[in-house]
Amino acid sequence: MSSSNFIDYVKICCRSGHGGAGSAHLHRDKKTAKGGPDGGDGGRGGHIILKGNAQLWTLLHLQYQKHVIAENGGNGGPSHSSGAFGKDIILEVPIGTIARDAETGEIKAEITQDGQTEIITPGGRGGLGNAHFKSPTNQTPMHAQPGEPGLEEWTILELKLLADVGLVGFPNAGKSTLLSVVSAARPKIANYPFTTLVPNLGVVAYRDYKSFVMADIPGIIEGASEGKGLGIRFLKHIERNSILLFMISVESPDIAQEYEVLVNELRTYNPELLHKQRLLAITKTDLIDDELEAEMRATLPKDLPTVFISSMTNKNITQLKDMIWQALHSA
Repeated sequence: MSSSNFIDYVKICCRSGHGGAGSAHLHRDKKTAKGGPDGGDGGRGGHIILKGNAQLWTLLHLQYQKHVIAENGGNGGPSHSSGAFGKDIILEVPIGTIARDAETGEIKAEITQDGQTEIITPGGRGGLGNAHFKSPTNQTPMHAQPGEPGLEEWTILELKLLADVGLVGFPNAGKSTLLSVVSAARPKIANYPFTTLVPNLGVVAYRDYKSFVMADIPGIIEGASEGKGLGIRFLKHIERNSILLFMISVESPDIAQEYEVLVNELRTYNPELLHKQRLLAITKTDLIDDELEAEMRATLPKDLPTVFISSMTNKNITQLKDMIWQALHSA
């Protein structure tokens, strides 16, 4: 996912098809001069449908498609002929996409599985033909229903990445470096703040051909939940992660305080994030000796699973994978 191609938010105008009108027809043929009503029903207007596609990772293909218009239903005909249904428009989206009403913010659909389909803008119902309205007292009704109009509404499609593990930390905590070491992902890495401008996904190989998905989220800074830095735009991607791996560098002047700042930003953005299982990785331990590591360990929260790692020397990387795997499969 390059920064220019990662699109996680689009706003589109969806217009479903109008329903076809019912037919008000009376049966006539060479042997029947005054037959009964035989008008058929109108066809349903086309739906706008979302479909999950596991091969898609962003909403880039929808970025410039501002208007989506489905086909109208066909009108009913004689001999109880029903009108054709309007052609549905199917929008393929990545797994993890949410559709919400642009005006009310109401969630209309959520795509969580490959191949899952959800109607976000239903087409208008076709009108009934006059054959439905005959009765003993009205044997030749000459009226039929018009089709119902389709809907026209603005819809927001928002992607929240689905990953087993989300990396949470300040800029320069070593998140991208870790992802590049444990997976085939090649995120941009440099020694300056906000190297990561978009989330990156990597598949981490584990023992016996098992694997899990890790997401590198752009660095969070204090005040991110209030719109500072880059974090507020990408905090939403943490919502879909099964567990959160907090990463703090040994260069931090106060590791415990930095951890609390990160937790507070998540709490301010969405308190439900605190219910997720949390792990802590202290990074860049190749810069310190064992004695200093022991001193740091004594200042950390006792109830938080913690591991000291170095992506440069691969120190405790296997132990970190074991800890993550155990957390993913624990009750």
